[in-house]
Amino acid sequence: MREHRRWLHQHAEISFQETETSRYIYEFYKKRNMPVKRQAHGNGMWVTIGGKNPGKHVALRADFDALPIQEETGLSFACTTGAMHACGHDAHTAYLMILAGCLWDTRERWNGTVRILHQPAEEMPPGGARAMIADGALQGIDYVLGCHVMNQLEFGGVFYHCGATQQARAKFTIQIQGKGGHGSSPHEANDAIVIAGHLVIALQTIVSRRISPMESGVVTIGSFDGKGEFNSIKDRVILEGDVRCMAESTRKKIEEEIKRIAFGTACTYGCDITVQYQNDYPVLWNDPSLTKRVVREWKKAGIAPVTDCGPLNPSEDFSYYSQQVPSCFFYIGAQPAGKAYPHHHPKFDIREEAMMKAARAMTVATLTCLAEKEMR
Repeated sequence: MREHRRWLHQHAEISFQETETSRYIYEFYKKRNMPVKRQAHGNGMWVTIGGKNPGKHVALRADFDALPIQEETGLSFACTTGAMHACGHDAHTAYLMILAGCLWDTRERWNGTVRILHQPAEEMPPGGARAMIADGALQGIDYVLGCHVMNQLEFGGVFYHCGATQQARAKFTIQIQGKGGHGSSPHEANDAIVIAGHLVIALQTIVSRRISPMESGVVTIGSFDGKGEFNSIKDRVILEGDVRCMAESTRKKIEEEIKRIAFGTACTYGCDITVQYQNDYPVLWNDPSLTKRVVREWKKAGIAPVTDCGPLNPSEDFSYYSQQVPSCFFYIGAQPAGKAYPHHHPKFDIREEAMMKAARAMTVATLTCLAEKEMR
């Protein structure tokens, strides 16, 4: 696992550009004469392993893209190309490659079918999961399992949550078109910066005044592009923002309110405002029945500690799989011995022994799903 993880880490490639990473994974399976199938429209692939007798079909997913970050870890296998595995996808891929080999070698000892999904482009919308699904990755599948190493969670722990587990997200762009002019004559212009400033404040009332306190939501303006000259009135400003929430009904409400407030502001200030709104990753939903069953089997198998971590803020395109079939997505504590820099940080790192914990937990979860009579 270490060998694979470190190669992948050193040769990190960003979303939709993972050609060498894809080739490395593909060659691993071809050398072992395992039935690997390339994705029709992307860099992904899957391996279907049939057990001794027919039974349930379970898919195991790992992502393998990196981020456009200049690495600052100082590791001997650090990537120097301007890409970085700053979220642990290298570890996901490495542990699943080895686990797949173990399942292949022991296929006469279990019933059912296991499909190994190696997915690209988790980090960048529209993500890689939808294309994998469209290309047939879930055809015939009864359950999907996935896990994520988390260096902010205590090493050695396995963490889970039932139901809504990770937030949905959306991106929006708002263009305010006013009328430019000289700073000495504001009455002859229509200041887009003033309008945009009002709009930024107004958008914050969506969560505080339009969303129930019993729901969760975030509206962030991450970019305010209004640079101009000190003595000129700006004619155009572009805002870019991010939306997060834990329910599809909340996401629909936030979208409606953003558009309503934007168009209302246009009427108030007599300007033109256009809104481009893109929903991407939905809420990640862990099937409660499946998840509880897996948790019970972890505890029976002596995998400890097992903890309900509650819902998590980041979004995850595994959510597209969870929309299709019952799913369980869990987390492995990978906190390093030294300072734990957060995910997506230039100094992010994990404790590599967490990969073995991931493999063991995933093995138990897989065998739980394959136990057809027990799952009824």
